[in-house]
Amino acid sequence: MFTGIVEGIGKVIKIEKKTDNRSAVKMTVDLGKHARGLKIGQSVALNGVCLTVTGISNSKCNFEMIEETTKKTDLGNLKEGGVINIERSLKVGDRMEGHFVLGHVDGVGIIKKIERKPKEIKIWFEIPRNLAKFVVQKGSIAVDGISLTVVDVRKNLASVCLIPHTVDVTNFHTRKIGDKVNIETDILGKYILK
Repeated sequence: MFTGIVEGIGKVIKIEKKTDNRSAVKMTVDLGKHARGLKIGQSVALNGVCLTVTGISNSKCNFEMIEETTKKTDLGNLKEGGVINIERSLKVGDRMEGHFVLGHVDGVGIIKKIERKPKEIKIWFEIPRNLAKFVVQKGSIAVDGISLTVVDVRKNLASVCLIPHTVDVTNFHTRKIGDKVNIETDILGKYILK
């Protein structure tokens, strides 16, 4: 489990699409200082996708993805040299600063508009129609693993505002119109609706 409070960004070092094992893709990511104390088998959210560490060499960690992961998330679009949001899993006793984020991405959205203001950036993105019912104004949403508050909802469009700190410590400083982002709607809303 995660909170959507991204700890920093890592760099995609290598992507292998032909692997020796059952996974569809093997990815090596330099987690920098966030690799400290990490063990094989532990979970890390990369762009909001919960992945298992399958190998570690200093700060470089391997993650394997099945076809379902590469199809349902934006991780299938990553390229070597790209930057990716990192969040280590929640420890019992940690503060819940964001909201409950499982790392189970519901779908991929597309950035439609970026409004840059002096002290914030407002980002509009298109949500897959089947997820729109779970997105509510002032509710929580994870976009590329970042816990954010929904500002506006218009049919299958939603907006969020980012403060400068969030832009600085996440990969959002690299995002542009047309980019795909991972969307995880609030688990509490899903249970209530069900």
